Amino acid sequence: MNPMFYFLLALTAVLAATANASEPVLDFGGDIIFDGSYYVLPVISGPAGGGLTLSPRAGIPFPCSFDVVQESSEVKRGVPVKFSNWRTKVAFVPESQNLNIEMDLPPSICLHSAHWWIDASNKESKTWFVAAGMRSGGGSSRSFFQIKKTGNVFGGYKIAFCPNDDDCINVGIFVDEYGVRRLALSSTPFPVVFMKATERETSSKTMSII
Repeated sequence: MNPMFYFLLALTAVLAATANASEPVLDFGGDIIFDGSYYVLPVISGPAGGGLTLSPRAGIPFPCSFDVVQESSEVKRGVPVKFSNWRTKVAFVPESQNLNIEMDLPPSICLHSAHWWIDASNKESKTWFVAAGMRSGGGSSRSFFQIKKTGNVFGGYKIAFCPNDDDCINVGIFVDEYGVRRLALSSTPFPVVFMKATERETSSKTMSII
């Protein structure tokens, strides 16, 4: 068979693989995120709040049930997160691919696992919150998220809940009756950047409960 045929076949395979390859997620400094812990901070700093931490939800009888929330003060970075379990065999954290997100906290009585997952809808507000703690999210369809570019003038990324790969819903901010800024599924995304946490910050971090 013509050698040119094999060349074109190989070239087609390479181009197809390149087209399907995800771009790496970049941190605030423009570096590729491979592993480690990162603070999730708002693209625009100011009175809207700071990084992410955990908070018990009002009205829930279980003392170890937590929602992922935004710090009320813009000067607080909160608790860093780690990314894991993306499917493609790449070393970096990829854009627009299902992965797990976990609060980087030491194990405790309440937190044997701190993977993010989508809790059942709040009946009063009809809102689905991002929870962490009581349930290991590694193998659940409620624990798949994707990191995507916002595409707006301010840049940064948004996090989306993606139970069916391409069927995604934005993760935004829901302000409850107590003024707590909770992460929840929303039509309006929460634009963020990722700032690398040092080993010293991670090892000394204790859970900040709002």
